[in-house]
Amino acid sequence: MDQWIYFIHAPREDFAATMTEEEQAVWGQHVQLLTKRLADGSLILAGPTLGTINTGVCVFEAPDEEAARAYMNEDPTIASGIATGELRGFSAAFLRG
Repeated sequence: MDQWIYFIHAPREDFAATMTEEEQAVWGQHVQLLTKRLADGSLILAGPTLGTINTGVCVFEAPDEEAARAYMNEDPTIASGIATGELRGFSAAFLRG
């Protein structure tokens, strides 16, 4: 299984501090999906960058680019059009522990 990373680019600076109710609801769905993906073993790690630029990072496994792109595009943050996604191949070369 190949490793992939996608970045979630928020629509504006200070996004985490200025989310609307609609955006908060979508991010709630995002958390639910990532929790499910962590439980099913496809998600390796995920989280936001902090500060004024809030970029989400999601590292996961998928068999090929088509499946990886579908995985990214199913994320409610991207599927809703609120945020944009950027997919890249990834290799976790150095891991603690």
